[in-house]
Amino acid sequence: MLRVVLIPVFLAVLYLGFPGSNYVAMGIFIIASLTDIADGYIARRRGQVTDFGKFTDPLADKILVVSAMLWFVERNTMPAWVALTVIVREFMVTALRLVAVGKGRVIAAELSGKIKTAVTMVCLTAMHVVNERWIVNIFLGAISLTTVVSGIEYYVKNIDVLKQDS
Repeated sequence: MLRVVLIPVFLAVLYLGFPGSNYVAMGIFIIASLTDIADGYIARRRGQVTDFGKFTDPLADKILVVSAMLWFVERNTMPAWVALTVIVREFMVTALRLVAVGKGRVIAAELSGKIKTAVTMVCLTAMHVVNERWIVNIFLGAISLTTVVSGIEYYVKNIDVLKQDS
């Protein structure tokens, strides 16, 4: 779990604020984001997919994303409502998955969720170096839109999980 180690390093670089720290932080964020792809690929290829990994891998992604978003909120680059939208969606989808597991069902990642993750990671990466407000606003819109759409899709496709047993 290289990501778990990189998250505090990423934040430390941002808070130190030395010349070029945004570029260094962006590089660390990219490496941390890419470890997500590598971890999953290696685990599947070697047949080492575990329940622990299925739980901790998405958790590490969420911690990385929320860390970056809170940094941008603190710097007044991102409105808090955008970060909150992402956080609420994550809690809602996690709650849906927990209910499903309690009923013996696993809710797999949807394509829209994977697109949301990719868009969020790319936009957050670029926001480390882009200073044009109108471009940042496009990134924020893309993050918000993909977050809401993917959250809705999870609920629409799995609404039966929430229905009472007869």
